[in-house]
Amino acid sequence: MAAIGIDVGGTFTDFVLLADGVIRAWKRLSTPADPSKAVLAGLPDVPPERVVHGSTVATNALLERRGPRTVLLTTEGFRDLLTIRRQTRPSLYDLEPRRTPHVVRPEDTIGVRERLDAHGRVLVPLGDEELQRVVEAARATGGEAFAVCLLHSYVDDRHERLVAAALRAAGLECVLSADIAPEPREYERASTTAIAAFLRPTIARYLEPLQAALRGLRLIHSAGGLVAPEEALARPTSMILSGPAGGVLGALAVARAAGFDRILSFDMGGTSTDVALCLGEPSVRNESEVDGLAIRTPALDVVTVGAGGGSIARIDAGGALLVGPESAGADPGPACYGRGLLPTVTDANLVLGRLRPEQALGGSVQPKAERAAAALARLGSPVEAAAAVVAVANAAMARALRRVSLERGHDPATFTLVAFGGAGPLHACELAADVGIPRVLVPRYPGVLSALGMLAAPEAVEVQRGMVCAVDEAAAPAIANLAAALEREARQRLARFAGEPAALRWYADARYVGQAHELRVAVAAPAPAAIAEAFHAAHLERFGFHAPDRPVELVALRVRAEVPVPEIIFPRSHVASPLAEGTPAMVWTDGGFEAATVLHREALGVGATVEGPMVIVQDDCTTYVPPGWRGRTDVFGNLLLEASR
Repeated sequence: MAAIGIDVGGTFTDFVLLADGVIRAWKRLSTPADPSKAVLAGLPDVPPERVVHGSTVATNALLERRGPRTVLLTTEGFRDLLTIRRQTRPSLYDLEPRRTPHVVRPEDTIGVRERLDAHGRVLVPLGDEELQRVVEAARATGGEAFAVCLLHSYVDDRHERLVAAALRAAGLECVLSADIAPEPREYERASTTAIAAFLRPTIARYLEPLQAALRGLRLIHSAGGLVAPEEALARPTSMILSGPAGGVLGALAVARAAGFDRILSFDMGGTSTDVALCLGEPSVRNESEVDGLAIRTPALDVVTVGAGGGSIARIDAGGALLVGPESAGADPGPACYGRGLLPTVTDANLVLGRLRPEQALGGSVQPKAERAAAALARLGSPVEAAAAVVAVANAAMARALRRVSLERGHDPATFTLVAFGGAGPLHACELAADVGIPRVLVPRYPGVLSALGMLAAPEAVEVQRGMVCAVDEAAAPAIANLAAALEREARQRLARFAGEPAALRWYADARYVGQAHELRVAVAAPAPAAIAEAFHAAHLERFGFHAPDRPVELVALRVRAEVPVPEIIFPRSHVASPLAEGTPAMVWTDGGFEAATVLHREALGVGATVEGPMVIVQDDCTTYVPPGWRGRTDVFGNLLLEASR
């Protein structure tokens, strides 16, 4: 069956069509005002039955606070929950710390007179008069979206259901924490529920024209699974980090085919860079933070930094050079696009000769070197400014790579860096040398790998519920009952769009008694012995020690139900090629401009060797091979680069 993957980025919208073992890739400029326009304009005249889509629409709406007025209804006494948060200061030594505002304004929080204890026992009943008062207060706010998060509703959601029924009877749509994040920790639960209510109308408007045009539409969620649009709308926060998920899955698929399973994925796009560490499979975290706001939803463990091809360079008040996180995006775009004079990383690479003025960016935008030089001249000497901009961007991306590897006890020397995204292969070798990664793999289609990776994602849902109890045989019946309820819900949700699951994967959030935070661990079965064994092993791997004699406590149980899709079979090439001949060019290296070779990727057959300094161009991406690096192409068309000195 033919399938198409679509990845909407800040600058380009990428398309990959997989049909009869042949891969076709192309790009279109994104349309930030209405991203669905670029999606629909870039589709073939007759779209295939299977269309898989990932987007940053939810992320951008949250970052820009572009959404409806949102009201939070919470237990009386907890109205300041989203203001107080965790009382932590992200910038400890900042004399004038500024916190990003939440999507709910303090005056748009309503207290509900009710109370359950941590065991679900009713301390303060919720009566009809109180429900009527709450509905009138909600209507008086003028709010358009409503989030309900009552204390301990993850244990017993009866009061939340009563509030929801009253609001809906009055024509007020709402989102419940019992549906979005039924887990302990009231701030994270309230934050996630409020964000879900805030995002739902935006996502609904975005999906409406796509659903009308594409019957087989599937969306990739933050944990790397595919769901129907209705499932995505029911849980909007699952879409916030969906963009990077396709890239990680694509990097793993390409690396496995090439014989590597320990990888660092490096996805540098137009707005940001996403990095992840994979030990044979992606790792998943339960909680993320976007723009200072907590989101309690499963997501692939990706670290994002605001450094991309479109990141804007500027001098701050103290005279330091800053790059990002602001981006020129697709409109006006980098200065070399000819529509503005904002100096960006793309402009810097063009001035340094690493991007070629004769090669159209994304296959459609002809870069103007004189515009790039003029923009960088606002920072100083164009060439020196360009070199500094690249160095600053590289430093930010190297920190991200160290964060997911060295800071978590992994030696980068044992990994392969998979470089992709529109700008990733331009910077990969320099980053690998800085961090200590011995090998760089550049896929055959690096500029559109995220869209390709979406085609490798299974149809999947994850269901979780909090339950704090000791992990011992006395708790076995309660754990078994919870597992049965989770499995039943997972099967029902998946059956609505994908059928019967082929696999169930169990996870537990556990900790030693007395610890404040838990670890997510994969377990062989939802049973006390299996949970304890997996937790001790995970604690040893993560922190370097474990305590088998200490009691273990369960905090939440999770199940992921999956229907796998056919594995992507990457086409092999059997045409051998010697070292290809290219055209001469001058490229900036460490000490100045140096004679280099420019090759087209199409000229590199199986076994072709390359040696830096070299620039390898293709429609969707450009690869820079610095001096001291050499490589070859494999049977899949991947470029494998290693330091030669």
